[in-house]
Amino acid sequence: QEMTRLVDRLTTNETDFFREPQHYNDLADRLAGFGGQPVKVWSAASSSGEEAYSVAMVMADKLGLGANAPAWQIHGTDLSTAMVDSARRGLYPMERARMVPPEFLKRYCLKGQGTQTGQLLVARELRSRVQFISGNLMQPLPESLPMFDVIFLRNVLIYFDAEAKAGIVRRVLGRLKPDGVLYTGHAESLSTLNLPVRTLGTAIHGHA
Repeated sequence: QEMTRLVDRLTTNETDFFREPQHYNDLADRLAGFGGQPVKVWSAASSSGEEAYSVAMVMADKLGLGANAPAWQIHGTDLSTAMVDSARRGLYPMERARMVPPEFLKRYCLKGQGTQTGQLLVARELRSRVQFISGNLMQPLPESLPMFDVIFLRNVLIYFDAEAKAGIVRRVLGRLKPDGVLYTGHAESLSTLNLPVRTLGTAIHGHA
């Protein structure tokens, strides 16, 4: 318990809804190519959940949420158990929503009233498509994680040296389907890490 509290205090949890929006635009374009097939996405350093829920809004918009919609699901992992608990709640200060497209804010978020004034809650139907668990990217990954069509590994590699970065990416690539897509942060480069990846776009990668 003491180690858990220490990790929660030390880990960096800077995040935001629709941060680096080019990736969400790219994802929206790629979703059309799945042709109604199930889609699984992993937010590998999900922090308090804004990235995963941003992805969920895009997927709900493009694939739907109803009973006839394709089966899609998002998994989020983070080292900090406090962040995992926060992400599961899906409750955020309203100022965090400044980058959320207005139509998404209206369709997928609830505005707090009374004691929750100034807060927003991600809609239950959207939260039901997102699962959060604790996971350490420096160690073997949780066995419950499936293979993914899309992985977001953004703005976490900058905190590690080259050897650790390569190890993390190799572990993550082990959960990416052969034709899958890996998004990294715009400030992060994989070019010097001697990894089996090819560049598909700015901070967008696939298996070599």
